[in-house]
This record gives sequence, C-alpha cells and structure tokens, in this order.
Amino acid sequence: MGFISFKESVRLLETLDVTTVGVQKLPLQSALGRILAQDIIAKEDSPGRPTSAMDGYAIIGSEQQTKKSFRIVETNPAGRDTDGLKVSAGTAIKTFTGALMPEGADTLVPIENVTVEDGEIFIDEPVPVGFSVRPVGENFKKNEVLIENGSRIGFAESGVMASLNVVAPLVYQRPKVGILATGSEVLELGECSDNPSQIRSSNNYTLEALVLQHGGEPVQLGSVHDERSAITDAMKVALDSADIVVTTGGVSVGDYDFVKDVIRDELGCEVLFKGVRIKPGQHVMVAQRDDRFIVALPGFAYSSTVTFLLYVLPILYKMMGREFSLPTVSARITDSYRKRAKGKTEFVACNLSLAKGEYICSFEGKRSGSSAILTNLLGSAGLLWLDEEEDGKEPGDFVRVVRLE
Repeated sequence: MGFISFKESVRLLETLDVTTVGVQKLPLQSALGRILAQDIIAKEDSPGRPTSAMDGYAIIGSEQQTKKSFRIVETNPAGRDTDGLKVSAGTAIKTFTGALMPEGADTLVPIENVTVEDGEIFIDEPVPVGFSVRPVGENFKKNEVLIENGSRIGFAESGVMASLNVVAPLVYQRPKVGILATGSEVLELGECSDNPSQIRSSNNYTLEALVLQHGGEPVQLGSVHDERSAITDAMKVALDSADIVVTTGGVSVGDYDFVKDVIRDELGCEVLFKGVRIKPGQHVMVAQRDDRFIVALPGFAYSSTVTFLLYVLPILYKMMGREFSLPTVSARITDSYRKRAKGKTEFVACNLSLAKGEYICSFEGKRSGSSAILTNLLGSAGLLWLDEEEDGKEPGDFVRVVRLE
C-alpha cells in the first residue's frame, strides 16, 4: 500500500461508516459541552401573548393623535393574571417589564415619555403604534426546531432549554479514546531515568487533553516496550477498552517498529490507509475492526499532535453525530517561507494574531528542527497549511492557517 495524498486520506475518512456511541439523559446542569442526541422543539409560542418590553403605560396607540391625556385605571406588574384587565378608550394601565399586555392595548408608552398628574398621564413624546410590545412568538414559534441534534451544548443552548423546561436532555455518550505509547525509550511520569536515551511520555498527556477538549473520554493505557508480543497484548486490551485506540510510535520502517504489523497481522484489522504525503506524520495509519478504530500516529510529539487533529478528531466527532473540519482562517504572512518537503502537504507551526481586523501569520520565536518540537505550539499558535502543489510564500501573501485555540 503506497503513500496517498492528504486529500485522498481525507476523502477516505469521509467514507468511513462510523457508528455513533450510545445516548444518555443528563441533568441540564451537567450537560454543558456535551453533544445533543435529539432536536429541541418548542412546544408553544414564546411569548404566548403580547408582552411588555419595558416599564410604561399600556394604551390604544392610535388615540395618541386625538387625546392629550389618559386616565390611569390600574397597575399591571409582571406575573399578574391579566384576565379581566382591559384598556378602553381614553384609559391607560401602568404596565411593567415582562407583564402581559392588557386586553385592548396595543402600545406601551415608556414612563420617561409621560408626565403624571392627578391620576392621568400626559404624553410628552408619542410613540409608534405597537411600540415596546413583544409580539406572540417573538422568541420562537410552536413546533419550531430551536436546537438541532448534533449541536454542542453551550451557555445559550443551556438557557434556551431551561426556558423550555427541558430538565434532562438526551446527549451522546462520550466516546472512549484509548491512548497507548510505544517505545522502549519512553518513561512514564514519575519513573526514574536510568540512561540519557530515555524520554518522558508527554504524548499520552497531550492527546488526553485534546480528547477532553473535544468531548471524548480518554483512557490512559500507559506505554509498552518495542516488543511485538507486548504490543499485541497491549493493543488487544486497548480494543476491549475503547471505541478508538490511538497509538504513538512504532509505525515507521525501522527494525523495532512493530505497531503497523501488529495491527495488520495480529489483530486482523482492515487498514484504511498507511502512509500519507504529509509533513509531519507521513507514516500515519488508520485501521478498523468491527465498529472500533485504531489510529497509529508517529512518536515525535509535534507529529503525533498534528496527525491527531487530522485523523482522530474526524472519527471522534462522527461517533458523537457530528462532522469535524479543521477551523481555518486566511492570514497575511509576514515572513518568507520555503516548503521543506516538495510534493507533500505541510502543516507548519506559526504564530497567529489579529491586528486591525486582519489575521497575521509569523514565525518569530518558532524553533526550526525535527517534528519533536512541541513547544512550537505554545502561545497563540496556528498551523500554516500548504497543499502539495503550493510553493513557498513571500511576505504579504495570504495563507491558510488552522486555528488551535
């Protein structure tokens, strides 16, 4: 199986038949950030009757042309049942914000527009007919779909559902993402190093943070040495424990890179693709067994992070009933850039800022070197995205940048 283009790898991901995870009811207060598994539909108009939008006096609006004063006959606070409360010719009812409009009234004159004397109002500044009256259905209409299945629940969604008395919305369960690092050189956090060739297992925790940030449930599976039998055993456990298994390391062509062989030969997975013409992460592998997926990422920290964004997040979102696409902006580049890999799609760490309404892409402070430099993603970072056919860029050119906030 040869290397494919990035565009082809994205097309293959889009064709995947991904089963959504189960659903559950959650108390509204616990559902923030979760993905809705139902449409939220209005059961009634809101407001159900014309309602005052401010404090003032409810009148028949057309009478402002012929009458100088109106007799105050009643007070109408918010929350009052207005049955029997009626405005007739020449009268006004003092009505407060949020109160139902009295029968017969179609206009609210604000308090600051009138002078009150001896139980009457004199209108100093007339208002248009219908002023400051919220019509029936201003918020929403009965049977209107207000929030669609697959929406992420944020503060606005929470507020709207509370207004509809949705006590426990139906949400998708969080897909479990198993994270397994491979490599005899990898040290768990807290372990003592006994030789200078060992490195800390930072990938596990970078990817765990990304899983949490995007609504999944991370399952830390630790690290395993570069031994075929050990990797096989660990990955069998991982497939039993998670909906998506993400591995780091062991997918290249070295003598100790066993992950790709284990996925194919020991686990009997169907390989969607192995090898993409991208930088970083060209040896990435995506495979499927039944309704579970394995995404084998490179071991270098920057490579594994970028390829996680490219190949794990689309599957994770599909399991939650949504589609994922990289959030991109058009930015003006301030420095010249020469592609490091001809014939490949590149994702290059850059600074992304906003100045005078325009996004700016720069490389000040970014280190040049291998795909191990995760510190390049600190701060207000983005990813300069250059397609296979694109060449280098000159100062002032507009470029496509992936936002990482």
